[in-house]
Amino acid sequence: MDILIFFIAFIAAFLFALGGIGAAIILIPILVSLGIPVNTAKPVGLFYNTVSMAGASYNNIRNKRLDLKAGIPIIIFSFLFAILGAWVSEFIPSRIILLLFIAFLLFSSGMYLFHKKKDESHYRQDNPYIKLGLIGSLAGLLSGLLGVGGGGIISPLMLMLGYHPKKIAAITAFVVPFSSFSAFVTYWIMGHVNWHIMWIASAGGLGGAILGTHVMHNHLNQQTVKKILAVILLGMAVKMILKVM
Repeated sequence: MDILIFFIAFIAAFLFALGGIGAAIILIPILVSLGIPVNTAKPVGLFYNTVSMAGASYNNIRNKRLDLKAGIPIIIFSFLFAILGAWVSEFIPSRIILLLFIAFLLFSSGMYLFHKKKDESHYRQDNPYIKLGLIGSLAGLLSGLLGVGGGGIISPLMLMLGYHPKKIAAITAFVVPFSSFSAFVTYWIMGHVNWHIMWIASAGGLGGAILGTHVMHNHLNQQTVKKILAVILLGMAVKMILKVM
């Protein structure tokens, strides 16, 4: 089981780092399908996001890809609202959380699948701080509630605002560790952390995310990456729908 979790964590982190998204969005449903309770899987996913996306962010910062001005308001609000989301999740039945997770997967996959590529000159360069703060608030709330880190909501919403996909990937990778860690600490305080599974998944996630970020920025077309992520997310949503029915 340990080797399987490590391998899954590595592959998931590699694939989702291609889009700058924390791979907890796919790791959590996989852990649940392996028989791990959802409230145990969520803090594993959150810490896994923290470690893997910190590795991706290091790569982005070293190569000067990160726009801090756009990222800071998202970080602040996602960090705070992730705590609220984790606390609220204690009072929501697991079935409702799984249904919310399915809706989250469908929304994210739809945004990636149907977003149209723009000419380079048409991508947004300014920073609407109020809108970015609202994105951070929603991402943080979902991060804590579902254990997903929030990248899957930050990325499609920033696409809607008109930002360049590669710029979004760098910002999202930088934001996710903050929202994920604050929600993780909240789950830790509530006593839901399985340290053994968490360390195995995080070790695989760190290596996968660093490699995935390097490959995405140097070797792949971003539109192709988004379609791959959309298909993966849609597939996980269908699998979870069948599980809930």
